[in-house]
Amino acid sequence: MTRRLFLAAGYATAAKAVEAPVYKDKQNLLFYIDSNGRTRPVRAPADWRHRVVHLRANMERVMGPLPPKSTEPIDLRVIDEQKLEHYTRQRVTYVPEKNDRVPAYLLIPHQRSASCPAMIGLPGSSKPGKDVPVGLVPDRPDQMWAHELANQGFVCLVIDYPLVHTREYSTDPYALGYASATMKGIVNHRRGVDVLQSLRYVSRDAIGVIGHSLGGHNALFLATFDERVRAIVSSCGFNVFAKHAGGDIRAWSSRPYMPRIKTIYGDDPARLPFDFTEVLAGLAPRAVFVNAPLHDEPDFEVSGVRDCVAAAMPVYRDVFHASNKLIVQYPDAKHEFPADQRQAAYKMLKQTLASNVRV
Repeated sequence: MTRRLFLAAGYATAAKAVEAPVYKDKQNLLFYIDSNGRTRPVRAPADWRHRVVHLRANMERVMGPLPPKSTEPIDLRVIDEQKLEHYTRQRVTYVPEKNDRVPAYLLIPHQRSASCPAMIGLPGSSKPGKDVPVGLVPDRPDQMWAHELANQGFVCLVIDYPLVHTREYSTDPYALGYASATMKGIVNHRRGVDVLQSLRYVSRDAIGVIGHSLGGHNALFLATFDERVRAIVSSCGFNVFAKHAGGDIRAWSSRPYMPRIKTIYGDDPARLPFDFTEVLAGLAPRAVFVNAPLHDEPDFEVSGVRDCVAAAMPVYRDVFHASNKLIVQYPDAKHEFPADQRQAAYKMLKQTLASNVRV
């Protein structure tokens, strides 16, 4: 019943059909504003759905509208491949929409069930992009999570991001009419879910997303707009806007992100129509693992992460009775994804997605 309330298609329809209110209080989330402007309490999943529909619409105010899904063929092409000990690594491209083709790595375990779990992998902002999570950058062992997941039996599709990972991906989202690179990323990553679901050896109901830094917040964004993503791992990816770099959010309004943050909202966190408190809570009741190091300054200072968790936990606990689905760890580290936290994330993914695998 809960899952039916949160179908992606229903989100999209509802978000377009309403003029969403902007909520000044983004910390206390257990209320919504109805079509008559009255404040209503959130006590049940059906109540919370109103707030999530508003969240999506307010994110689109900043990111630009989510376009309809492309009807173009995926046209998955294998450029080359290398057989490793436990999996085959293919360098591939696919079509997210007309006039575009996205580069990615597809990791296919040798030992797999007839229908196994799969992950969208979203790299951080370092220039090697997708090379880092698949283990091709030896000096970043804390970032080889796609390699480690493939070794453990997960199919992984690791995707480059526009305007950041430009070695193989030169598409300019603004030339295609997008208001932000963030929304173009969501479109590309959503199409990545289509790619995974098209593979005969992947369970359609056992798909998650994992990302670090740039990929850490893009993992949340993808899951917000695509309910097919059943489990989310976000490492070093967010805090409240007011505590990002001490409230300096100009990085968020740069071309690789959301320029409207500057042009419409004046780079002022208080004026933005959404915040990560709402984004994190909007994923309920799906399983989420957050790696939030204690020394991840200045971008994702840890008290701002705690603010997000404090806002989201009542939704998980009181609305969905699923407080165990929101897992947050605070390692004594910097902007890193330590081994203990990676293993804890993998454990959550196995527990969550294995139950959805159709053998």
